[in-house]
Amino acid sequence: MQENTKKTGEVDPDSAPLDIRPTRGRQPPEISVIISARANTDDLAIVLRQLSVEHSGPSMEILFVDDSDDGAGDVVLSMAALSSVPMRLIHRGPGERHGGFGGAVLAGLAQARGMWAVVMDGDLRHPPALAPRLAEIGRSRDVDVVIATSRQLVSILSTAVAKATFPRRLGQPRDPLSGFFAIRRAALDLDRLRPAGRKILMEILVRHPGLRTVEVPFSTQPRPAGRRKALPREGMTFVRHLVRLRTSPSSRRATSSGKRWLVHAGAFGLVGLSGLLVNTAVLWLLHEHLFGLHYMLAAALATEASTTWLFVLTETLIYRRAKPGTTASRAIRFFLLNHVLLVLRLPMLALLVDGLGLGVLLSNAVTLGLLFVVRLLATDSAIYRQAEPVAGEPARGAIRVVVDVAGSASASTGVASKRSSGLARYLPYRYCIPKVATIGSQVRLAELDYFRAQWLDNDTEIQIRVGPVGSRHPLPRAVVTQSASPLTIEYAEHLGRFGANFRISLDDPIEVVVSPSLGRSPHVVYTNVLEALLRFVAVSRGVMLLHSACLELDGAGMLISARTDTGKTGTVLRLVREHGAKFLSDDMIVLHGDGRVGCFPKPLTISNHTLRAVRSDELTRREWRRLWPQSLLHSRQGRQLGLSLSHLNVPIMGTNALTQRIVPPPKYAVDRLLPCEIVPESKLTELFVIERGPHAISDLSPCDAMSALLTNTDDAYQFPPFHQVTPSIVIGEDDHLALREKEREILASALGRIRARSLATPDFSWADEIPRLLVPRPANGRLTPRWHA
Repeated sequence: MQENTKKTGEVDPDSAPLDIRPTRGRQPPEISVIISARANTDDLAIVLRQLSVEHSGPSMEILFVDDSDDGAGDVVLSMAALSSVPMRLIHRGPGERHGGFGGAVLAGLAQARGMWAVVMDGDLRHPPALAPRLAEIGRSRDVDVVIATSRQLVSILSTAVAKATFPRRLGQPRDPLSGFFAIRRAALDLDRLRPAGRKILMEILVRHPGLRTVEVPFSTQPRPAGRRKALPREGMTFVRHLVRLRTSPSSRRATSSGKRWLVHAGAFGLVGLSGLLVNTAVLWLLHEHLFGLHYMLAAALATEASTTWLFVLTETLIYRRAKPGTTASRAIRFFLLNHVLLVLRLPMLALLVDGLGLGVLLSNAVTLGLLFVVRLLATDSAIYRQAEPVAGEPARGAIRVVVDVAGSASASTGVASKRSSGLARYLPYRYCIPKVATIGSQVRLAELDYFRAQWLDNDTEIQIRVGPVGSRHPLPRAVVTQSASPLTIEYAEHLGRFGANFRISLDDPIEVVVSPSLGRSPHVVYTNVLEALLRFVAVSRGVMLLHSACLELDGAGMLISARTDTGKTGTVLRLVREHGAKFLSDDMIVLHGDGRVGCFPKPLTISNHTLRAVRSDELTRREWRRLWPQSLLHSRQGRQLGLSLSHLNVPIMGTNALTQRIVPPPKYAVDRLLPCEIVPESKLTELFVIERGPHAISDLSPCDAMSALLTNTDDAYQFPPFHQVTPSIVIGEDDHLALREKEREILASALGRIRARSLATPDFSWADEIPRLLVPRPANGRLTPRWHA
């Protein structure tokens, strides 16, 4: 829907006040600020002055939408001559004012020329200086909507009603009714919008459920006496708007889908009831009737039987349509899910049996019933969901992102912004990664054992401590908060101070504080917090942390890159054992722009299949027994299950940390698995991007090689909250986008000095082909692989 306009044009500040000229031939601005001119003219003058005088960033235009008959538009035109920012006026006559304030905003959006549009009031309740900042935050964080949220919600009841009406589409933002926001115009389909009243943001979010959002808290100014207040008529307009949205065709389709889902949930419940009977029967046999096993062991074995039963019925009765993936991959994720839930159930079972004195069979049934909804949602979302989203389901994720441009994290999460002076200052574990950073930590980081440097003093560049982080009260969802002075990034989960929370202060030195529950999972501290930070610290030092294996064979340094679980680790181990390659890294390398690489020998994540492929017999019998469940849980299927669960509103970091503590990943140093020589540095000459498929080899252009390496590197950083945290990282003068660009420059410079090839095999034989391919080119400059005639 697009409103007709009476006057549209651009006011040139150098011309007469009423000289309105066409916009053709002008460079489009980056930001369009849309203001309703139905406001006090004195306020409008102040808003205009602050927008034009204080703004010095991206190019901007101001669009005033005038729905009044009191001459406010003429006042706007008269002020335009004093403005350094181009201005345009859209006047809607008495018969054209459809949709009220929302209709006026829609008219402005239809005429806006900027990549980003900022919607605000003209009565000074929305600070003008914040308007362009909202668009800049959206651009830098690569989101669709930036919502300016009042620190004290004005319409608490209206917000609660809106969220209750649309719990999925409006559940994430704190204030989905805000009248102050920035939106990326390319993400909008104006034909979908049917605004009514002042809640245009609610209209946009409901009709565009996939928009990614960020929130910026601000303090509203009190409304002067005598100014406009909410009227009962507006309340009725809001209610009618909600009803219309709820009964719109898209919502009816979502409601119909919801009814089908309820039927589906009922069928799942019946199958689950049969699984409960199987579980109870096996538990009774093992614990009370035949063998007298301890109830905890019997419950675990009963879960194996009921999980098998449930998977067969789920596959054949509930999900009879086309299913994603293979039967084996679904079975692995199904068993992993049920065993993760078993880990949660056992403490509950012990509490009911030993703490409250309930019977074993009754307690087992209670724990299974309590986790039924979790099992239903996780099975549907993480295992059997098709690629296309369910109608009406948002794709904006479960984690709120708050950018506090003025205050501290306390505004959003209730934590103190100042550093905790009570934190222990002594850091017993100290590491030095050449060309990257020195690190001091209260938590032992096994991934950095090769870089242990106890000779360092306590004044390291990155310091990791354990301390209180997060809200004192539970949160409805996980929150990432970026605050200023000093720049601080905080991740806080649902359980308050008991959650797996962390805070990064990007000061000098960089300080990382992890909560006690997270500190007890050092692998998660390193992988999900420190390594993501090190990636950008390294770039600021002129090197890149590239996710790739690196070996030196016959004096030639070579990179081996692949997607996760392709077979890279087995290839590396075979090249070391069978061809005498020297080891630098299996997973990550320090890359210089001149083609030099520094070693980064983290422990290898292995599997039973990998070790048998290289005929390693270095593990003890106990380690071999633990290897199967470890490699199953930490396989690609296990990671996919975790990523799927992360889209639900669950404390995913806490779940990950608990899982890692109970079943640690199967990580071993390379020289523990087989004899090898670790070299600290090498000079690259070759890159092999390996993949599974029909036998093929081809040269890669620098552009294709860069794309493959960046894709494989980013594939290692999929787990939350990486994508929510890293856009807040600023090192020195470089923000996230500048650091990304420098990373590409380092990689491009290095790739310009080496030969890059893609190597595909169907039989995991990369270790047989790579040594032969390192032979110098023949006189004709061609290499003929053995599988090419």
